[in-house]
Amino acid sequence: MTDSIKLHSFLAHAGVASRRTSEKLIADGFVTVNGTVTNNVATRIRPEKDVVAVRGKKISSIQVPYVYYILNKPVGYVSTARDPDGRRTVMSLVPSSPRVYPVGRLDIDTEGLLILTNDGDLAYRMTHAKFEMQKTYRVLIQGAPGNTALNAMRAGVLLKEGVTGPTEIEIEQHDHGNTWIRITIHEGGRNRQVRRMCAQFDLQILRLIRVSHGPFSLNELRPGTWRLATKTEVATVGTPK
Repeated sequence: MTDSIKLHSFLAHAGVASRRTSEKLIADGFVTVNGTVTNNVATRIRPEKDVVAVRGKKISSIQVPYVYYILNKPVGYVSTARDPDGRRTVMSLVPSSPRVYPVGRLDIDTEGLLILTNDGDLAYRMTHAKFEMQKTYRVLIQGAPGNTALNAMRAGVLLKEGVTGPTEIEIEQHDHGNTWIRITIHEGGRNRQVRRMCAQFDLQILRLIRVSHGPFSLNELRPGTWRLATKTEVATVGTPK
């Protein structure tokens, strides 16, 4: 009996789009299975028997090998596959084949670890809030932040989406009158969370570098360069809490 897989996973693995974008293509009615439009993102197919098409174009059932790039994103690049304003994107920093997509985003002024992959299921596990994937940042703050601000951030900060979860913060070192701190958060789904938390206490960020995301870390990776994730790192991306 032929195994079935989720339709959006099939599309992501075939290099059509990211898992999330594939879900939208299905919901918007651009995908057919055996000639019939399906809007159900939970649809399962049998790749060896079912005929899948996107906007009328048949999608091959040949599976593209999964790849996992760990990129040290420099300042000045946007974390999208394409940018309508013509800005440089992270896609120019990794191989063009097979087609991959950024997992989450770092804003244009933020540096550090960004994962790019064609594995939609791993991307989902890395970004969905229910997996509570840990992210750690090194942050250069202008001046010296007070204990009152740091303790309040550790306890939780009220943002428009609600109060942030407990945050780990430690002072690393002082640097010519400014201060490097390390911030670790355990929640997803909040855009520019570290910047917004610091802004609540008028802490001016001079540099913001993500050094780890889940089991993946920068180590000695230089800005603008990438490495392949290890099998151990990929296998460590786990199940919901």
